[in-house]
Formats: sequence, C-alpha cells, structure tokens
Amino acid sequence: MQFSIKMLPKKANHYNMDYQPLPDVSIVEENTVSMKKLSQFCREFKGSIIFSVQTETQKESLELKLAKIKLLPTLIKKLDEATIPGIYLIIGDSKYGFIDTLHARALICENDLLGEQVTHLTYQSNRYSINTDTLIGDLAKLHKGQPLVHLEHGVGRYGGMTTLEAGGIKAEYVILVYAGNDKLYVPVSSLHLISRYRGGPDEHAPLYKLGGDTWTRARQKVADRVRDVAADLLDIYAKRAVKHGFAFFKNQHRYQLFCDEFPFNPTTDQLQAINAVINDMTQPLAMDRLVCGDVGFGKTEVAMRAAFLAIENKKQVAVLVPTTLLAQQHFDNFRERFANWPARIEMISRFRNARNQMQVLEHTAKGQIDILIGTHKLLQKNIKWNDLGLLVIDEEHRFGVRQKERIKSMRTDVDILTLTATPIPRTLSMAISGMRDLSIIATPPARRLAVKTFVQEYDDLVVRKAILREILRGGQAYYLYNDVEKIEKAALRLKVLIPEAHISIAHGQLNERELERVINDFHHQRFNLLVCTTIIETGIDIVNANTIIIERADHFGLAQLHQLRGRVGRSHHQAYAYLLTPPLQALSQDARKRLEAISALEDLGDGFSLATHDLEIRGAGELLGEGQSGQIETIGFSLYMDLLENAVNALKSGREPSLGDFTQQTTEMELRIPALLPEEYIPDVNTRLLLYKRIASATKQSTIEDVRVELIERFGLLPKPAQHLLSIGCLRLQANNLGIRRIESNNTGGFIEFSRNNRVDPNYILSLLTREPKTYRLDGPTRLKFICNLENSNTRLDYIDSLLQALLENMCNN
Repeated sequence: MQFSIKMLPKKANHYNMDYQPLPDVSIVEENTVSMKKLSQFCREFKGSIIFSVQTETQKESLELKLAKIKLLPTLIKKLDEATIPGIYLIIGDSKYGFIDTLHARALICENDLLGEQVTHLTYQSNRYSINTDTLIGDLAKLHKGQPLVHLEHGVGRYGGMTTLEAGGIKAEYVILVYAGNDKLYVPVSSLHLISRYRGGPDEHAPLYKLGGDTWTRARQKVADRVRDVAADLLDIYAKRAVKHGFAFFKNQHRYQLFCDEFPFNPTTDQLQAINAVINDMTQPLAMDRLVCGDVGFGKTEVAMRAAFLAIENKKQVAVLVPTTLLAQQHFDNFRERFANWPARIEMISRFRNARNQMQVLEHTAKGQIDILIGTHKLLQKNIKWNDLGLLVIDEEHRFGVRQKERIKSMRTDVDILTLTATPIPRTLSMAISGMRDLSIIATPPARRLAVKTFVQEYDDLVVRKAILREILRGGQAYYLYNDVEKIEKAALRLKVLIPEAHISIAHGQLNERELERVINDFHHQRFNLLVCTTIIETGIDIVNANTIIIERADHFGLAQLHQLRGRVGRSHHQAYAYLLTPPLQALSQDARKRLEAISALEDLGDGFSLATHDLEIRGAGELLGEGQSGQIETIGFSLYMDLLENAVNALKSGREPSLGDFTQQTTEMELRIPALLPEEYIPDVNTRLLLYKRIASATKQSTIEDVRVELIERFGLLPKPAQHLLSIGCLRLQANNLGIRRIESNNTGGFIEFSRNNRVDPNYILSLLTREPKTYRLDGPTRLKFICNLENSNTRLDYIDSLLQALLENMCNN
C-alpha cells in the first residue's frame, strides 16, 4: 500500500526556513566515494532519516543498495512512526527530499539518490505532442481556485476532485465552481472537454454562470472571428508553399561520417528534431523551424548538422547570437566539431579588432568563409554574402525590434533555424498555430540531474552555506549581482562572509581582453566564485560550476531566470539555484508568480512548460494583428487554438467552419462498472487528474497502452477499477470511429445510440435484427438495443468489445 507524504506540497519550499536542502547524496554512479558520502550523512545526522520510494519494486532495489553500506532501514507506513532517531523506509509519492529542522528528520527521495529516472523522463516527453491542450493545459500542477474552461459551460474555477457513488458504483469527478458558487461535477471520462484557461492572470479570468447563455454567445462570437483568422493563416500557408527555396542534397555517406563523430548518444527527441530540420532543408521550400529545448539538451548539434548539409551544398551559414560570450563559445565548439572537415569558420565580435573584422567580411563576400558566427553585427546591411543558404538564430527573443525586422526580411531568401530554451508568447503562439514549424527536445542527456531550486529571502547564512558546500566538494559557484556600479562592494561583502572563497568579477563594462581572461580563468578553475551580472546568461558552459545564487531574483523575467539557472547542472553532479528576494510581502504580484513558476518547474525539460506560464502571466499577444487578445481572454488560449485548428482544417477541406462540428462530443460510455484510479493506488490527486486527462484525450489505442505500461511500472499491478478504466477508454476509441454517440449497459443488456453521421453499415444492422431478433431490436431510428445476461463486468466489457469489432468490420467507408 502507498501513502502520500504531505509534509510539503511538492518540495522544500521556499519561504519557510524550517526546511533546508539536502546535501549531495546522489549515488547515480554507485561508486565508493558517493556511497561513502551517503553513509557518512546517515551516521552523522542527528535525527530520523526517511528514505522514500514510489513502488514495491523500487523499495527492494533501494534496500539492496543500502545493504552494501550496512544501512538496514525499518519499513514504516506513516511519517509519524519515525519518532526516534534511526533509518526508515516508506512507500510514498514525494519527489524531492529536504531536511525538516523543526522535527529533526531528513527525507531522502529517489530523485535525490538516483536523479531524474529515465523511465519517468520518457513519459514526460510524451506530453509534448503538438496538441494545444497537452502543450498548455498542464493539469499535473493544478491547485484549487485556478480557472479551467469547460467546452460546454465556460470558464469556472477548479474545486478539486471527489469520489461519488451511484447505484453501488464508485466514480471520480472533477469539481468546477461557477458564478454564484454553483458546482459542476465532471466525470473523469469527460476530461477531454476541460482545458486550462490561459489568457492572462488567473484573477482576471472571467467567471461564467452555470446554465446561462453568456458562454454560448461568447464562444460563438469568437468562433465567427476565428474563421477570418483561419483564412489569413491559410493565405500564409499558401504563400509559404509557393515560395521557392533551395533543395539541399544530402550525401548520405558523408553526412553519416559527420554524425558518427558526435561524441555522445543523441536522445530520441534530439534525433527527431535533427530529422525534421534535414527533411525541411532537402525540400524545395524555404525552412522556418523553431527548435525548443532546455539549456544543454543538444540544440547546438542540431544546428551543426544543418550547417554541415549547407556547406556540403556550397552554401554559406550565418550563426546569429545575442552576446559576445556566446559567439566565442559557438566559435570554439563549431571549430572543434568541424576539425576534420574542410570548412572555414570565422567570428565577428568585439573580441576581434576592427582590422580583423574587416578582413573577415571581405572573405565572406568572396565566399571564402563557410560559417560566420556573430552578434547583431551579422545583420548590418554592409555585410555582403556570396551565397547565404542557412541562418541559425540562437535565442531570437534577445534581439531588438530593428534586428527582428531585418531577420524577417531575410526569411524570404534563406532557410532559417531558430534555437531557444523558452520561446516568448508570440513565438510560441505562432509555432502552435502552424505559422512556424516546431520541434521540441524535452529529453535530457543521460545522467543529467534536475537543478534544485530554492526561493527565499536573502540571508547571509544561506549564502555562506550554499557557496561553502560547493567549494568543499571541489566545485565552483556563480553569484549574480546585476548592478555594475555596486558589484565591487558585493564582491567585498562576499569576501568577508566567505574568506575560504577565491573571487573574481565579470560584467559587460570590462574591456574585451579582461573579460575573456576572467572567463578563461574561471573555466580552468583558477578561482571558484564568479561574481557577475547577467552577462553569463548565455555563452558560459562551465561543467564544474554547479551552484548559482541570484540576488534580487524578483527583478528578472521568467525566461531570463530559466536561462540563468541553466548555467549550472551541465554535468552529472547535483546542482543548486538559490533565488534570493526581499520579504515576500514587498514583491509585486507578477514577481511572485514568476518565482512560483520557476521554482515549481524545475524538472528536466520544463523550459517549454515554463514558456506557457510566461504566456499566462504576460498574455498571449497577437498572431496576425490587433484584436485577437480580447478573444483569447474571453475563452482562453487553449480553446482559442483548438477553434483555430478546427477552422483551418474545415477551410482546407472546402467546408465552412462549424462550431457544431467542433463541439461534437466523443462517445459517452455508461457501463455501470467501477472505472477509476483508486486513491490507495495513486495517492496524489494531481497525478490521477493528469492520467485521467491523458486517457480521456487519447486518439489512438497506443496512447492508452502507454498509460497502462506507465501505471504498472510506476505504481504496480493494476487494480480492477483501473483495468476497467483503460478498457473503457479503448472501447470509446472504437465507438468514436463508428460515429456512435452513446453506449449504455447494465446486468440485462443495454443500447448503442448512433449519431447522424455514423459510419455503420445499415445492411449489417438489418442482418443482426434478422438473425437474432431475441437479442437485438431497434428502439427508435438511431438506437440499437441488445438484451442478454451481462452481470459480470468482464463479460460486459467483452460483449461490447466484440459487438464494436463486428460493426468496425462492416463499417461504411464514406
């Protein structure tokens, strides 16, 4: 049996000084040093130590590991049983460990010991299919009071989940609270009708009255306007389709030789992004693809393979970056990667003198340079290209309006590949709408650990302990202080506070040579604490630096905080990010939301989810022009994008968009058997909600099978109600294909109700009625009734499955 650990909602958080982060107890490599470190912590800690795992299988595995260092934990079912100092083991659902100083106990979870597990990450990456609700409607992090959109009833507030019993059958429902405190109980089988509301701050979300016609009118009004937006989108599609681009030729043998020189095993997501880019480039259309992936997830390798294909076709490549440091890093990385190939790679930046830059530009104009890397200087009109074929843009959102206009003018002539960790709302909107192609790299490299993030008020003791811990384990740290005029005083304050540290300073006002020397010294570990400004945001890749402290974190944007946090955790060591702020009550509402979002989204690959939080805080912006933001605020971004996709598909097929087509519900199933994920099987309510959503929104059988495998691996063998839930999900998919509106069944039979546009062969129905008149009969023009003994739940499921299979085999093809 599993028990939910509810000491804290998610992790040691965040404004509470009673909870402290664990030291590094990772045993990812399971070597002598790491095991000895864990053993030492357990023997020296003054209090109870509780190991937490999620399943019985993981419990047995951990017991074997702990036995190697002579730790024999006592199995407990509740945290309160750990009353005296000792080693304990509990099966629960906590994700991150911490030290509870108030009760003198330490909780150590699987992620603390083994990092983010591969199986867990594989499932996570599945959520990034290009479906607006799975992209943006992250139900796994819902809390009560957040706005949700029900397709039929409008925007309400999430009121939690409850289990109700009717006729002896238990079922779970989501509670939506509407105006006047009216409540709607939505069965989990209908979660495909619900999505997160994103159209601005939660508190500004409209609240509709249940049963009124305000929502119906608002939805219809938006649907009418979406039709015009869809027509404009199709016009853009058409122009892109006729815009001729260069079709690159891929020499498979030479390309494979280049790929084989990559020193790492590419992840599945990385390979998919690479294949999408190469496929785009080999088409006779101009490419405009956005690759989104967290810092260190392998976006640069995608760009390098695209660059290789370009120079193999005698085309030039421009790599545009926002900072001088990033230009230098790309220059070094590209040169190393292309060392065995006849490619000339150069850079223009303020690290190069004017004479050198002039020479580089002359060679570029003559076609003697294959890959040119630089900052905004690359966009100047005086740069002449011999034959530019590919433009790679790293972090497009860091460029100003004039630079973006220049980039926009280049889109007509060359293939464009944009790399980003956190796309801005407008870019995200364009990607989801199809105006720009999108690839997402959500799977981290092997052995990469998530950065543990702590948001709290500034405290000298916290700063000293965090930096000293990093130094004592042989690592390096960043201290970000974004005020050049006072940065010297900040460094002096740290020198007094941490005399053990060797400190240097880096900021944008240093001259080129001095800045280059400081970064180079930090890279070669000649000092261990770098006090710096946001100049490190992009372009610093120091694998030995695994702690970052950001003073006045409330002054930074969400994407910027994510980028800065990405400076650490570039290796297999556990990394830490401390976001220090003034007292909570002194922060603005938006600042608090940004800090809550960055601390909640610390999983590997969460940069894309973080971008959607940015969309929520700042608003969605406009896709094609003014006027859309009001529509999005009315019904929410997720539903707006669904309506837009529906309208585009209708116009493509030559039909006028119809809200009736969009609101056509999937098959309703009422089989009167328990079908749910029991609380004792999955204690965490948000985990259950997310799994229910995935099952209800599934469009193919393989998705439900993936959920089945995940459930067994994470939580153990399926209880009967969970088996029923998945089986009913599969039956619903079959019924959807046939155009069935509703299926009901009980102990003595049931009925199937067909929609107007069903695909069932009427001749087959007539043959059923003729062959088995005692079992089947028509109950009105659209309802087929069946009479038989179906007292056993498995018998009922099997009977309906066989009936649907027979109908599918005799389905009309029109």
